[in-house]
Amino acid sequence: MVATDTRPLRVGRKAPLSLLAGLLLLFAAVCASFALGARAIPLPEVWSALHGVGAPDVVVTVTDLRLGRTLLGLLAGSALGAAGVLMQSLTRNPIADPGLLGVNAGAAFGVALAITLFGTLSQPATILAAFTGAGLAAGVVFVFAGARNTANSPVRLTLSGVAIAAILAGFTHALVATNERVLDEFRFWRVGSLLAHGLRDVAWFLPAIFVGLLLTLFLSRTLDTIALGDDSALALGVNPARTRLVGLFAVTILAGTATALVGPITFVGLAVPHLVRRVVGPRHTLVVPLSILIAPALLLMADVVGRLIGGYGEVPVGVVTALIGAPLLALMVIFGGKGKLG
Repeated sequence: MVATDTRPLRVGRKAPLSLLAGLLLLFAAVCASFALGARAIPLPEVWSALHGVGAPDVVVTVTDLRLGRTLLGLLAGSALGAAGVLMQSLTRNPIADPGLLGVNAGAAFGVALAITLFGTLSQPATILAAFTGAGLAAGVVFVFAGARNTANSPVRLTLSGVAIAAILAGFTHALVATNERVLDEFRFWRVGSLLAHGLRDVAWFLPAIFVGLLLTLFLSRTLDTIALGDDSALALGVNPARTRLVGLFAVTILAGTATALVGPITFVGLAVPHLVRRVVGPRHTLVVPLSILIAPALLLMADVVGRLIGGYGEVPVGVVTALIGAPLLALMVIFGGKGKLG
């Protein structure tokens, strides 16, 4: 069960300062994403380049390369942050992340199967294959989630997601291991990157992410109620089973879209909610919006780090988030903190 903190949180005083700090951190990450890389560009030149003014090579770098990956980081990061909060709250599992629903495994299977059947995929086709696979995997988990014995059991729901993810991962490994061409195509998508898609491809998914974020914000107060336990939630007029189904739908939209766009990025949806709870406590009315701000900031900073340490190339953002997220999560588990799940 989710542990509740009975001490007064004074959310009314804490919320404005916390949200302001989150916005400032996100703004700093966006500035770094535009300014830093293989070539450092001063912020005044970045601003001019965004308006089409300046040296041609600077304008191309800012508008054709860094603008797209920055917007992609903002969208995917906010989606992963919101999905992480939902998964940990709905399953009452402190180590849950969006991949627990089988979304990452479904997306990977969709890409591997599409490459096997059709050969080299274009960027839009890769997105479509990943999103279709993620949606189908989540749909199977939905069937289990809607069952009478599963809807009110976070443990059974978690096990359903793990089982589906394991089955799909096995199929994916079989496709990749038996076809060298599939392996060559698949391994680039598998590590996760913000370079994969252009603005036109991303624009198709804006409505889906917007709907998912709105649903998450709408559920924030309800998540505080079901954290008290199903019996208490029912007594307060909240239907836990219905809340979980709506929440799982939001996770499917958010995590499925993010995974389709940037690949299976690890630790962002897992570590960010822990970090936010450690700072502001367990109230979801504050944890949800802060996670939506902090997660893209972390993703963008990881992308910047990958550019700076990669020498003449760059380290994919999925590798950097794993390198940063794993020790960060370990430290939070070792030292604990208020608002943690347990």
